[in-house]
Amino acid sequence: GQLKSERERGITIDIALWKFETGKYYITIIDAPGHRDFIKNMITGTSQADAAVLVIASPTGEFEAGIAKTGQTREHALLAYTLGVKQMIVAINKMDEKSVNWSQPRYDEIVKETSSFVKKIGYNPEKINFVPISGWAGDNMLEKSTNLGWYKGPTLLEALDQITEPKRPTDKPLRVPLQDVYKIGGIGTVPVGRVETGILKPGMIVTFAPAALSTEVKSVEMHHVALPEAVPGDNVGFNVKNLSVKDIRR
Repeated sequence: GQLKSERERGITIDIALWKFETGKYYITIIDAPGHRDFIKNMITGTSQADAAVLVIASPTGEFEAGIAKTGQTREHALLAYTLGVKQMIVAINKMDEKSVNWSQPRYDEIVKETSSFVKKIGYNPEKINFVPISGWAGDNMLEKSTNLGWYKGPTLLEALDQITEPKRPTDKPLRVPLQDVYKIGGIGTVPVGRVETGILKPGMIVTFAPAALSTEVKSVEMHHVALPEAVPGDNVGFNVKNLSVKDIRR
């Protein structure tokens, strides 16, 4: 009843913030848009992910274009693997489209083709959930869909819950690859990135490479909540003293 609709609404609202919760995890989405010019951004984003969701369009022609030798689907899968993202979920999208019409044979064909190219890249297709969805209509995203009665696997939300959490090296020296640096009015300079190793907390002195500038960390935030400390896997913003955005820019 009530709770269900709130949960659905919650997910819709939260996706705008690029974070949501499953039963097991807080998930932060790092979007890697399909367009060529975004490849540079994809490289900084993907190297900070625990798992990749490869979204594949199922309609006739669209799927084929994506997995062509020069296609984007193939390129994104290769980049994800090369950058060390070893867990993958494949979301087969637009199952509601007229040319597809929830077809199991079309799904099977896409699974077969996709398995073959991700295997060449280095992924093990046996370990991948291939989840048929309609992002537009919402089918099989959060709940099983009557349109996909033939499909016995997990929903997209359940597949995300099945990701295994990597070991987090808190005992190593602090390393935070930066995704961006912001100047925030009334606060100051805020680098944003994901803690890979070590622990980041207020009061620490940190050094930025390649500029080799050191400064004190004033505060650490994740999803607009102040943290006493951030550990590996946390996507955080942290406020630093006396350094400008220019000082830190890569």
